[in-house]
Amino acid sequence: MNKIYTSVVILLCLSVPILGLAQTSEQSIDLNAKCELLEDLRIKDTNILSASIVPADGDLPEYCRVLGYIRPAINFEIRLPTKSWNGKFFMAGCRGFCGSVNIYDTDKAFKRNYAVSAMDGGHWGESAFDLRWAYNNRPAEIDWAYRAVHETVVVTKKMIEAFYDRKVNQSYFRGCSGAGRQAVMAAWKYPMDFDGVISGMPSFDIPGLSANYNHIIQSNIGHDGKEKITVADLALITKAVYEACDDVDGLKDGLIEIPGDCKFDPATLLCSENNTTDCLTAEQVETLKLWYEGPRNSAGEHLYPGGLPLGSEPFWHGWITGKTDDINDSWSGLLCIEILCYLAFQEDPGDTYSIMDFDFDSDPQQMKFMAQIINADHPDLEAYRNRGGKLLMYQSWAAPVATPWKTIDFYEEIERSVGDRETTQDFFRLFMIPGMDHCGIGEGPGIDKRDGFDPLTALENWVEKGESPESILTTKYDDDRNVLWTRPVCPYPQRPIYKGQGDIHDAANYSCAEQ
Repeated sequence: MNKIYTSVVILLCLSVPILGLAQTSEQSIDLNAKCELLEDLRIKDTNILSASIVPADGDLPEYCRVLGYIRPAINFEIRLPTKSWNGKFFMAGCRGFCGSVNIYDTDKAFKRNYAVSAMDGGHWGESAFDLRWAYNNRPAEIDWAYRAVHETVVVTKKMIEAFYDRKVNQSYFRGCSGAGRQAVMAAWKYPMDFDGVISGMPSFDIPGLSANYNHIIQSNIGHDGKEKITVADLALITKAVYEACDDVDGLKDGLIEIPGDCKFDPATLLCSENNTTDCLTAEQVETLKLWYEGPRNSAGEHLYPGGLPLGSEPFWHGWITGKTDDINDSWSGLLCIEILCYLAFQEDPGDTYSIMDFDFDSDPQQMKFMAQIINADHPDLEAYRNRGGKLLMYQSWAAPVATPWKTIDFYEEIERSVGDRETTQDFFRLFMIPGMDHCGIGEGPGIDKRDGFDPLTALENWVEKGESPESILTTKYDDDRNVLWTRPVCPYPQRPIYKGQGDIHDAANYSCAEQ
């Protein structure tokens, strides 16, 4: 009797029906013994490298850890709780442009006894912003664009069924930025994979983002090759914007609730005879206006919706200006050149391409071929809606990357396609969050990525109980994890409205309404 046959027989013998949503001690089986046998499962185009028990550690439960890859190069990790599995599956998208298996992004779900998995997008990268793997490599680009998520779902569900002898009850996906794009792609291309997806600040349009980065960088380069606006100017700009915009919503609370409601004019910072130090030059003011306006071609047509939102200034030191006068020192510069060299064009120019080579008239046309492969801003979500899927999307009003206007445009496009708001919000809700950095990475006036809000519970209740999320609580903490304030975020186009009495830092004193 060969090893594979023996393993299958043992797996079948060890398996017994498991009723209900979770295992109990009375229903428990020897999952520890079954774990190592998963190495011998045969799944099409998949190599299982190892399957082993990992002991409980702190608040992480004991689990069966499965490592493997899907040909040609999609590496994955699956974690299967050996006790009290909740009957559900959670998958995390990979950060940025992937390149490693960030299984730790599943920890919050795993602590709730989900079976979880993560993958690397189908390639290795030195960092999540290393795109050299994509150089004239269409199979890898397709894997990253959408195939890696779907194939990992297929393998994970087969592993779950073999391990627990039952199928999952519900499946969920969560990702932010590039992984937010993956969430929308999954709902669009493979509507049966997930019952619910959480898409945070999705980078829908990668070539469009690149055009936006180019606009930011090129408009800020002076004749001497150095930046006009530098990190040294940001405190002045930030102070002026928040003084002009903070209380537009009627509350002086350190947050710019809706950037579009403020009419800040950069010219108010222009140097004069009476002020030659605490001010900006005419060149700097012009650059600032262009940043808030967004990229256009020579015909005046917008290449990417809007520009940098008012309120995003606290985060410019990393994303926009960098920390020195070097244009490649910012994340925008790094992302821009990586995308242009290796991903945006049908034929990649490679590292000979320069940011200053970008042509706002011809290059956007040249990027349309790849946009059809990697972009998620043109999906028809009817199939996902018809199967009962739920899409919970969140976006920061203050994000300097994957800015809010594109996300709002996407929501409104879906609403027009569906035909009315009520039907749209039965399956798709967008929550706009003020003062938060891109994916909550940086510290600023709003919540951060740690425990600022919990979209997974909202999605679970929506999918499993039919309770549509009418609001989601957000919480701001200090460095010692003391609560500074709470505030609801509302399904767009609603916004939180102060009731007129009570502490403005208490969510109980707000309601969601259109204004």
